[in-house]
Amino acid sequence: MGRVEGKVALVTGATGGIGKATIERLVREGARVFAFARQEGPLRDAVAQYGDAVAIGTGTVTEEADVARAVASCLSAFGRLDILFANAGVEGVVKPLTEITAEELDEVYRVNMRGTFFTLKHGAPPMVEQGKGSIVLNSSVLGLSGMAGLSAYAMSKHAVTGLMRSAALELSPRGVRVNSIHPAAVDNRMMRSIERLAAPDAPNSVKDKFTSMIPLGRYGTNEEIADLVLFLASDESSFCSGSTFTADGAFGAL
Repeated sequence: MGRVEGKVALVTGATGGIGKATIERLVREGARVFAFARQEGPLRDAVAQYGDAVAIGTGTVTEEADVARAVASCLSAFGRLDILFANAGVEGVVKPLTEITAEELDEVYRVNMRGTFFTLKHGAPPMVEQGKGSIVLNSSVLGLSGMAGLSAYAMSKHAVTGLMRSAALELSPRGVRVNSIHPAAVDNRMMRSIERLAAPDAPNSVKDKFTSMIPLGRYGTNEEIADLVLFLASDESSFCSGSTFTADGAFGAL
């Protein structure tokens, strides 16, 4: 029997590296998944191998109506919602805080803060009605610390951490667990983007610098982050709520 056998999950940011790896883990362990992302073509390609175990919906987490529609579609397709992974996020810009424009700040705010809030707002009620569920918010190590050049991103991820703690206090008495995950650098598209934004002519030097900051001496993988989400989604973490879970190669221990 799989670790999430018979459960239904909704995953946002489903075409990203962590999103795709998490869907694979959840399906492999017995869950059915509603995958939500912006573009239908890449989304269909990402989940084609799973057949009826995965249903899809398109839209953006920045629009509340899109998120509400995704939750309704998940319930229509599978009849319940047990696991919510609010994974959609953007890296924004890499520049001194005095140079960040209002438009650049708003882009990070809309996705990382507003989008995560809408996902939790509309995903929680079906779980409350059931009296049980697990919500996982994807924050970052920069939701627990800071870094020069990434102030907008760090601010938004700190907000996710605060949202998790408040939501856990509201929802835990109703049987719904809420936790956040905090990855350090993960070897995927987002980190490639950050490396290029930080040093367009020498992105590998940025990767080397980030790697040197991680005591394990390497980036994490999408699959390692997905394994953490799977643990929090499963009943193995049944007494875990209101907590921050790092997957950072000891970055936070420095």
